[in-house]
Amino acid sequence: MSILKYMTTAAMLAGLAFAAPAAAQEKGLVGVAMPTKSSARWIADGDNMVKVLKERGYQVDLQYAEDDVPNQLSQIENMITKGAKVLVVASIDGTTLSDVLQQAADQKIKVIAYDRLIRDTPNVDYYATFDNFQVGVQQATSLVKGLKADTEKGPFHIELFGGSPDDNNAYFFYNGAMSVLQPLIDKGTLIVGSGQTGMDQVATLRWDGATAQARMDAILSSTYSDKKLNGVLSPYDGISIGILSSLKGVGYGSGDMPMPIVSGQDAEVPSVKSILAGEQYSTIFKDTRELAKVTVDMVDAAMSGKEPQVNDTKTYDNGKKVVPSYLLKPVIVDKTNWKEVLIGSGYYTEAQLK
Repeated sequence: MSILKYMTTAAMLAGLAFAAPAAAQEKGLVGVAMPTKSSARWIADGDNMVKVLKERGYQVDLQYAEDDVPNQLSQIENMITKGAKVLVVASIDGTTLSDVLQQAADQKIKVIAYDRLIRDTPNVDYYATFDNFQVGVQQATSLVKGLKADTEKGPFHIELFGGSPDDNNAYFFYNGAMSVLQPLIDKGTLIVGSGQTGMDQVATLRWDGATAQARMDAILSSTYSDKKLNGVLSPYDGISIGILSSLKGVGYGSGDMPMPIVSGQDAEVPSVKSILAGEQYSTIFKDTRELAKVTVDMVDAAMSGKEPQVNDTKTYDNGKKVVPSYLLKPVIVDKTNWKEVLIGSGYYTEAQLK
């Protein structure tokens, strides 16, 4: 190689080396605060957000707080200090962020609540999520379908589990489900054997499977020694796995004890495998790739001084304001359609679910 050609090539490479970071920095830094890596769905959310943001030319600071509220507060403060232009926050406890989001507002940083509504602060600009009431409706609908409670007289004995009481979504899931189940309970078609209803009795702190398993153990021991449990409303796959472990521990799924109909949410791999094995009955698929795209569209609009596209301006009152929201549609997944929905969409490969 001639000296001239070498110098030209070196200059081009040097130019590329400097141009790449400059291009990446051109649109600024976006802070993405996720709650935990203990759930596969949040790992997928984080990966999808980083992928789409980087494709659009943003720098990304992605942090997981491992369900530790002070840790998440510290992470968000650090993002503000680093000069983030927009914060995307999936909160652990949606009621604890008022002070740190005031800091963001003082710096004119836009805040997008991601999948979980941030409460009790005016400093939330937008909300990107799924239709959470509809998620609950779908969970209850699949439970009723699995029990055949819409066509057979019953009674069917069921138990109810809710999500974490510090997550606003948990109430939407529960209320959506009860809009379907309560008329059948009132009619006597469904019987909640333990008598435990209402989020104050059925909530599962931090969506923890072990907590759900312990509660299911206690209910089975106290209520179902002389009768069979037919179904369980579960709001999340991780809770469902805990419930199923409890049920299998006392013999359900073998002999003359068929596995109760158990719902779920998030289409996590262990639960999809459980559905294929005839244990968990259904889950709710929420395509986090689409949620990431909607959120980044919001980021783009906010950064350019435009109004992001929303499709709901009435539902999500956080106690201080109605937060403009974009709601995506969830999909029921069971043994009849898992391949079409999960494999056909490219969300999973068949090998991942074997």
